[in-house]
Amino acid sequence: MNTKLSKEQALPKIKQYCTYQERCHAEVKEKLYAFGLYKKDVEQLMSQLIEENYLNEERFAIQYAGGKFRMNQWGRIKIKYALKQKQVSDYCIKKALKEINESDYKKTLQKLAEKKLKTLKAETNIFIKKKKLQDYLLQKGYEGELVREVGSEK
Repeated sequence: MNTKLSKEQALPKIKQYCTYQERCHAEVKEKLYAFGLYKKDVEQLMSQLIEENYLNEERFAIQYAGGKFRMNQWGRIKIKYALKQKQVSDYCIKKALKEINESDYKKTLQKLAEKKLKTLKAETNIFIKKKKLQDYLLQKGYEGELVREVGSEK
């Protein structure tokens, strides 16, 4: 984007950007800088967006965590790292992870394990089979102790 926008021109555009889907602060800041705005204007617009509730880091974190869990079956560890990469505060990350229903979480982990085991039917060595299952579940971002529990049941 080569055209430089004024603060006044950027405001409706950035409001639309925030209305379309929940955004983290880092994404919005990056977009404002892409509009060619200076730090002072970016900070003023960020404050305005937060005051007018277009931008809410806690709401973003909860929505993001819920979406990644439901749609991608990510575990808490992977969600936490993804939110950290988006520069979301630890407070909001903790709050978002608490919103994930514990029984749904364990059911999803169980389903993932069962699905993965079906792909490992040909593996005859029980230890290799267990290792592949555990590696898969850890890669999905599930906690080691939960993965070991599921792995020991199989």
